[in-house]
Amino acid sequence: IRLRALVAFSFLLLDGQAQVLLQQPSVTRKRSTTAWIECKVEGIDDFQVAYIHWYRHIPNRAPEWLLYIASSAQISYQEDSYKNKYYSAKRDKNTCIFSVKDIRDNDEGTYYCAYW
Repeated sequence: IRLRALVAFSFLLLDGQAQVLLQQPSVTRKRSTTAWIECKVEGIDDFQVAYIHWYRHIPNRAPEWLLYIASSAQISYQEDSYKNKYYSAKRDKNTCIFSVKDIRDNDEGTYYCAYW
């Protein structure tokens, strides 16, 4: 059985300078596996200390803030239980990765990365 786990897209302009782009528009994974999204950012002077936020949106509900990552050693979660579910890290000079572990039916939604 396959689960459509993530449909991802993002956008953000900050003072007309920075852009947040996603490489893949959607990801489909089997239950109990891990899904990964890659978020590419352009126009940020010091990406390694920039705050990259991740949100999940389920239709007919308000978007939910999940976490932000400032550096690989500094991740802040909306809830402590999210530490076992979500993960984010920075790669290269402008790429942030995000994962949803142990995919379940209720993980389906639209996941956004954002910067400000």
